[in-house]
Amino acid sequence: MTFSPSPVWLVTGCSTGFGRDLAKLIVDRGWRLVATARDADRVADLADAAPDRVLALALDVTKQDQIDAVVQAAAEKFGRIDVLVNNAGYGYQSTIEEGVEAEIRNQFDANVFGLFAMTRAVLPHMRAQKSGHVINITSVAGFVGFPGSGYYAASKHAVEGFSDALLAEVGPLGIDVSCVEPGPFRTDWAGRSLQQTESRIADYADTAAKRLADTRSGSGKQAGDPVRAGEAMIALTVDPNPPRHLVLGKWGYDMVTDKLKARLTEIEQHRDASLAADFPEG
Repeated sequence: MTFSPSPVWLVTGCSTGFGRDLAKLIVDRGWRLVATARDADRVADLADAAPDRVLALALDVTKQDQIDAVVQAAAEKFGRIDVLVNNAGYGYQSTIEEGVEAEIRNQFDANVFGLFAMTRAVLPHMRAQKSGHVINITSVAGFVGFPGSGYYAASKHAVEGFSDALLAEVGPLGIDVSCVEPGPFRTDWAGRSLQQTESRIADYADTAAKRLADTRSGSGKQAGDPVRAGEAMIALTVDPNPPRHLVLGKWGYDMVTDKLKARLTEIEQHRDASLAADFPEG
């Protein structure tokens, strides 16, 4: 996608983590940015550094009125939106059996329905300018369901399916769609953006419960560099043929490719059963 020399980025969830590092890279390049966070004070420094190019706004993606206000403010200040990065969201871990209904629904409101609503609000502007790039931050969990992360994986699988359909609809209109699928990265995700329901069922001690504990204890030791992840996201927008999937990190790459190879092998092994489900020819 070819944008102006100073494209306009709208990034959700800029207070910390991937969103924060990406926002700083955008500003450092001299580009224009709408930086959002639930607490606008957390991103005010970005606007202070470049007030003519950065708009810092409060945004809770589960609130439609705030979504509408942010998109309108972006259009009024900059006249266009070139890149939407749907980064806001968080993790929830529990066993499937012990998942708390309210926690599950809250996670889907942020990770799935908020992302859907944000995308719907921006698409009219991208259609009008006949260009744009929607980048959805999903996860390796968008391909692989790990013990203890079933509900989180379900939210990311939902975004992956949504993105397939979105690209089929808006690709012919000049709008690109990519999902960025990180593995473990050295952000404060586990300490800040992760909620857990402790498992009290002994049968899950060696699977889901162990993974919940490992997730907490491994924070700060991950191989992934969030700044390099931000650079990879920026590179997507200048690629003339951007990928639909961008898996980040060696661990994530190995997990996803192994999973897809195994899935294809399994499907091919049951080819006869699949084809036999059709009405007989003739």
